Amino acid sequence: MPKVSEEYIQKKKNMIVQAAYTLCLRKTVSTVTMQDIINETGLSQGGIYRFYKDIDAIFSDMFLFLREKESIKAQVDEILSHADDVPMKEITNRIFDMLADFMERELMGIAKVDFEINVLAMNEPERVDQILKNIPNVGNMEYLTMRMMQYMTDKMKAGKMHPRVSIEELFSFISSSFSGIQMTCIVNNCYKQEENPFSHLFQPKIQLQTLARTVNYLIGEE
Repeated sequence: MPKVSEEYIQKKKNMIVQAAYTLCLRKTVSTVTMQDIINETGLSQGGIYRFYKDIDAIFSDMFLFLREKESIKAQVDEILSHADDVPMKEITNRIFDMLADFMERELMGIAKVDFEINVLAMNEPERVDQILKNIPNVGNMEYLTMRMMQYMTDKMKAGKMHPRVSIEELFSFISSSFSGIQMTCIVNNCYKQEENPFSHLFQPKIQLQTLARTVNYLIGEE
């Protein structure tokens, strides 16, 4: 077999990863198979296995690609760079507006795929651990949480924030609320279901604006 360049190998792997992502948007993550990827790429079975040993190895590179593709870290840094210039409630509103824009933009994309890998983790945790083991731990939400916790802790120490609950309680509430909002919006918009009279309310911007108002109340910024 003639030797091929690293550029050629990376190009083929990128094609396979892109095909996997396309399939995950069309189907659910748990139902995508190696045969689906073979059909989508037009490569032979041997051609696929030359680059990846199994479907989970492909998923691992796919999630790494998605994490690099859509990062909100620079936006978080930009918002917090004005933390001393505007009221705390304005920072909260900007953060949740940014999250709403991200969720609306990626509701049928990254958000859907993330949701489905979490569902898969409930049923096959060891499999998902293997898929995600080589992906950096600090993703979008982890980075946002760390930056916001530090920001609010500093405000408390300076006597400029007087929350109604502890920082730990606040962020556990935000995390669970955000996860619930994300799940509800994805289920309502991505999957077929019976007509729900509240469908028009299950939209990222509406839900996250309500969460922002609640967070501002909890941090004493009514």
